[in-house]
Amino acid sequence: MKKTSTRLADGRELIYYDLGDDTVRDAVDRRPLDATVTTSEIRRDPLLGDAVAVASHRQGRTYHPPADECPLCPSAGERLSEIPDSSYDVVVFENRFPSLAGDSGRCEVVCFTSDHHTSFARLDERQARLVLDAWTDRTAELSHLPSVEQVFCFENRGAEIGVTLQHPHGQIYAYPFTTPRTSLMLRQVAAHKEATGGENLFDAVLERELDGERIVLTSEHWVAFVPYAAHWPYEVHLYPRRRVPDLLGLEEAARAEFPRVYLELLRRFDRIFGEGEPPTPYIAAWHQAPFGGLEEFDGVTRDDFALHLELFTIRRTSGKLKFLAGSESGMNVFINDVPPERAAERLREVASS
Repeated sequence: MKKTSTRLADGRELIYYDLGDDTVRDAVDRRPLDATVTTSEIRRDPLLGDAVAVASHRQGRTYHPPADECPLCPSAGERLSEIPDSSYDVVVFENRFPSLAGDSGRCEVVCFTSDHHTSFARLDERQARLVLDAWTDRTAELSHLPSVEQVFCFENRGAEIGVTLQHPHGQIYAYPFTTPRTSLMLRQVAAHKEATGGENLFDAVLERELDGERIVLTSEHWVAFVPYAAHWPYEVHLYPRRRVPDLLGLEEAARAEFPRVYLELLRRFDRIFGEGEPPTPYIAAWHQAPFGGLEEFDGVTRDDFALHLELFTIRRTSGKLKFLAGSESGMNVFINDVPPERAAERLREVASS
């Protein structure tokens, strides 16, 4: 992998990740852009104790442009985009309309490929590995920013999820706090560790799922399963067999095997609802240990956390979506219409031939 860092016309950082070591990236952003102005502010909810990012400048972000005006495609002639060069393998840049900025953190866009009309599931293994390497590199770099406490790499896929740019891409949020979901996990880890005299909760969960009816697929270094209390109709958790706190901790063997396993999972997701159905909308979310703020979780260290990816869809059956209605939105109590065991069975049925 070759990494080349440059700047866009408004001062935002852009990084090319290339498969070839001899690739030269010297294209200049020729757009007449003014400096980016953001109004991102973090507010704490006094009743719930969680944080809300208020970012009114995002109202003006690009919304469903036609394919020939996509800002994530390479620049071509006088059609200038966020990527100055005429081609790329993987590219990462600071979001022009960030939810988090400055002392409130940082938001980046990750373009998985220059091909506007493909998807992550259709990448080859070499390209998928390059994306993994980019996620890892950005996690390392962002963890050193003084305002950053947790790094979150994710992909939103599909208009039903709310995606406004159809080009294959994901995002990275670098939060200035530990997120509420991670805090809940860490509290459970701390309680379990104390109650069992030191047992790790993530290890216990993985051990319970191994060789069970909710397993979707396994490999030498990875295990994918539908969790016992899945929130979403089709939800898969992907764990490395050896517990590590973040992407930086993955050993080379696990990194080398990841593309094959992950691409197989994504391709199965696209088969869940049968032939002729539109691509399955999903969210793919990497959960990593925070880089600070662990003092409030008694006896828990970064090494007690387990890196894992959660992949889920909001489609519950053909042509029908799972909406977060009263119980989910009002009380955060999920009601799942698809038994996790049946979801796992279906995901095994649609394995690649």
